[in-house]
Amino acid sequence: MMKMLTCKDASHLISENQERPLGFRDRWGLKLHLMMCVYCRRFEQQVALMRKALRELGRRAESESEDIAEDIEFTPEARERIRKAVAERCNHEH
Repeated sequence: MMKMLTCKDASHLISENQERPLGFRDRWGLKLHLMMCVYCRRFEQQVALMRKALRELGRRAESESEDIAEDIEFTPEARERIRKAVAERCNHEH
């Protein structure tokens, strides 16, 4: 007989399910728990929403950093100052 999951177990499985597919036993145990527990269903929705928001934020940050990198043009003098500053910093650290 399958033991009923606690909310603590269910929340752990909900988080774990975002990273990897659950095994048969865990998947069914979680489904049964979610059918009966409104709080864990809500938690599952919140985790899915956070995951979606973070994925979108990552896409935007990646897109914006590419746009910024394309817009930056350094003069030869600026490149030389940057090169000297990096070289000085490397010499101080070693």
